[in-house]
Amino acid sequence: MTPFSAGRVPVTVVTGFLGAGKSTLLRQLLISSGLRLAVLVNEFGEVGIDGELIRSCRVCPEDSPEDSPAPVVELANGCLCCTVQDEFLPTMQLLLERAHQLDGIVVETSGLALPVPLVQAFQWPEIRTRTRVTGVVTVVDGEALAQGSVVGDPAALEAQRLADPSLDHLNDLESLFADQLEAADLVLLSRADRLEMSVLESLKSRLADQLRPGVAVLPMERGQVPAALLFGLERPDGDHHPGHHEHDHDDHHHHHDHTHVAMQSAVLHWPGPLQREALERLLPQLIQDHQLLRLKGRAWLPGKPHPLQIQAVGPRLECWFDPVTRADGDPDQGLQLVALGLDVPAQTLQEQLQQALIQG
Repeated sequence: MTPFSAGRVPVTVVTGFLGAGKSTLLRQLLISSGLRLAVLVNEFGEVGIDGELIRSCRVCPEDSPEDSPAPVVELANGCLCCTVQDEFLPTMQLLLERAHQLDGIVVETSGLALPVPLVQAFQWPEIRTRTRVTGVVTVVDGEALAQGSVVGDPAALEAQRLADPSLDHLNDLESLFADQLEAADLVLLSRADRLEMSVLESLKSRLADQLRPGVAVLPMERGQVPAALLFGLERPDGDHHPGHHEHDHDDHHHHHDHTHVAMQSAVLHWPGPLQREALERLLPQLIQDHQLLRLKGRAWLPGKPHPLQIQAVGPRLECWFDPVTRADGDPDQGLQLVALGLDVPAQTLQEQLQQALIQG
């Protein structure tokens, strides 16, 4: 496995109301992903319960050495966006001292926290060059939503709000829910196994009207989703781990990953010259046209000593130059991409990519 000491640690922000299924998702990630993850838990009023639940499934045991990976950090205040300077930044700095041992960081926010200020906090100079937000994942209680509520237990949520005096920004639940959806790069609809297909499709359509173009709504059962979808990473023995060249030469294949989300992927290539500006115009269009869930890859631009790294989840696209110099065997120019989605038309994507880049 290639550590991230030479690059930026990927961070996934998980938000959603109390009881939506965030902790179940994190537990599954720690159990089955095979990745070395640090988790920041921030659910006020339930933090001890959630922390113990997640800690019981840590990759490293309780008596492991101090430098072992996969720490679980509990932040006592119920709103990260209100305590960025006092609590969040020092915690992140401590975690980043162990960046060489981590494959990623997950931040679970309180459902009463506003996700946008937290994402903005990753632009602070102290952590901006050492992390990259790979996506904001909003977990929605599908069963509650089908019954007409954005939260399964309104009384528990109100108790959570009253227990934390810092939540002076709290609006009505519908407004907070709208904020969670507006910030989302991916929406996971939990408890999908309890819903009829017609109800599930109706909820997906309803949510889509409140999301940015390109944001997908996926059903989730018992927290089971592919880690590659949340981080752009796969298991250490997988083919698409960042820091490795793509060794998978199949143009189109399926990822089952023991989940009901049947993923497909396609490997796309372009051997010719390209410009960064044209590429950054094209990729969001590909995502929206084909409802892609994630793109990842590299581009080698003329005259640049470092490859351009590409990561996208939903409409969130980030491109940056990797500080590692070109490796032996790297091309002088060209593009390699992996597209992930539920239905990935490999040939159509390849043709659209080539046509756009030929036209410049």
